Amino acid sequence: MADSTAAKKGVLVNENPMGFYFDQQACIGCRTCQIACKDKNNLDVGMLFREVKSYETGVFPNARTFHLSMTCNNCANPACVAVCPVGAMYIDEEDGTTQHDDEMCIGCQMCINACPYGVPKFDDGLSISRKCDSCIILRAKGEQPACVSSCIMRALEFGPIDRITAAHPDAVDRIAVLPESSQTMPSLRIAPRKAALETECRQITL
Repeated sequence: MADSTAAKKGVLVNENPMGFYFDQQACIGCRTCQIACKDKNNLDVGMLFREVKSYETGVFPNARTFHLSMTCNNCANPACVAVCPVGAMYIDEEDGTTQHDDEMCIGCQMCINACPYGVPKFDDGLSISRKCDSCIILRAKGEQPACVSSCIMRALEFGPIDRITAAHPDAVDRIAVLPESSQTMPSLRIAPRKAALETECRQITL
């Protein structure tokens, strides 16, 4: 975001993070959220801010599949913010999300290397890193993020992570295919399928 302030960029720990709830049990892997995000952000071919991946566990006849829809987790302790040498990656204190100032970015890709979730992407055309901004402009108008409003199964929610946690007390912040949540404290809660908690998972293409 180009209208950020130096004060906002000086914060390294998010004390009031906004986050996503993902109902994996409801997700059918249709990728409507992924397409809506790509369309809203006018992204080039090959670049995704939200990505749906599919996984398989077990073997026939007991093989099971599950889907995972992921974007920026607005971590409470974001690695991307900590390593950015120019403050282009920052925590918006008022909004509670992790934001990126495209105009300040020098394209060093340190945020890309630091994020354990692979969220920031390098834009070859612009020679800068880019990422999901949790649809901050849409939300300022009272709307939901594009991914949330487009989900036909209502498998996505967005809001203050403390409220999401209270509303979904059985949700987890990590499944087997994700890194340890203690690294960055992601503002993500998942209602997992049982298969997603098994350690032997393989990514598949559908």
